[in-house]
Amino acid sequence: MNLNIHKWKLGAAAIVIVAVAGGLLVLRREPESAKASPNPAAFAMPVPVAAVVKKTIPIYLEYSARTEAMRSIALQAKVAGYVGQQHVADGSDVKKGDLLYSIDPRDFQAALDSSKAQLARDQAAFDYASANLERGETLAQSGYLNKDAFEQRDSAKRQAQAAIAIDQAALHTAEINLSYTKITAPFSGRLGKNQASLGTLLTTGNSTLNTLVQLSPIYVTFNPSETDLAAINEARAIGAIKADVFITGDTKPRYSGELTFLDNSVDRSTGTIAARATIANADLSLLPGQYVRIRLAVSEQPDALLVPRVALGSSQLGKYVYVVGKDNKAEQRLVSLGATDGELVAVEKGVVADDRIISGNLQKIGPGSPVQPLPAKP
Repeated sequence: MNLNIHKWKLGAAAIVIVAVAGGLLVLRREPESAKASPNPAAFAMPVPVAAVVKKTIPIYLEYSARTEAMRSIALQAKVAGYVGQQHVADGSDVKKGDLLYSIDPRDFQAALDSSKAQLARDQAAFDYASANLERGETLAQSGYLNKDAFEQRDSAKRQAQAAIAIDQAALHTAEINLSYTKITAPFSGRLGKNQASLGTLLTTGNSTLNTLVQLSPIYVTFNPSETDLAAINEARAIGAIKADVFITGDTKPRYSGELTFLDNSVDRSTGTIAARATIANADLSLLPGQYVRIRLAVSEQPDALLVPRVALGSSQLGKYVYVVGKDNKAEQRLVSLGATDGELVAVEKGVVADDRIISGNLQKIGPGSPVQPLPAKP
């Protein structure tokens, strides 16, 4: 039995020796195999490139703003009466002089007719007194009429003449009151919601029928910082400052006009100044109270170097771009940015005019990465 155990141990030892020898052989051959296989060439990432654009660009100041009507009034009656008719629907665009509302005119027409009748009576009395005075003059000259009787006829004529003046004033007032029963648009604009139904009894100066706002042109009000005042005043000294207006979400301006008002003092609490631009609103699509963005063109920057905005990256050190460097390797450049111009942004420091800017696959490269520049798109 001991002999069998001894044989088993000798067999196991032999297997271990063979395994170790085989392993050493493998380990000894691996470097030779690796040495025989050369390293594959590093992969070059294809990247689109763009040239640096050199041109003169406008310098803008941009602010949050709000639209404001140039004129907005409450339409009220100047005479008391019942609303007889609304001639224009709510929300309609109207022109200056358009008839908007009518008040029941019957009472005012009656007052006008009465004034006309009173004037006619007093005119007849005046004509009679004038004729009577002329006869009195003839009689007085012939001695048939004494002085007192002549003066009475003259006084009667003067009284009739005064009555006519009073009647004419009353007639004019009646005509004005009758005209007030027709409420017309004092300027071109847009009506709001009706506030006085047909048959409503209006009182003078205390009953609003509707509101009317002027939409074209329209104001855009905003508050520049006092630090921008120098640039704005320099631009105003040269000429009118163009103003572009953007609706929220727009990348291009929809409306344009010019800066027309700058207040005479700076708000102490905010360090800003009230400003206003007058904007053409020919299609009447801007409404008072809208939040917009306004951009003022205050100067120009000649020979600016611009790169695509999509080429910008960001790190803890700041903004950067990748350029195609020596041996077609990506080179990272920290940049200082200036004004934007559409899809381009001015670089004040960090690039030169003949750089090739990498504008795509930025997430797949790093400083020193081999790149394969693709032809720039025309």
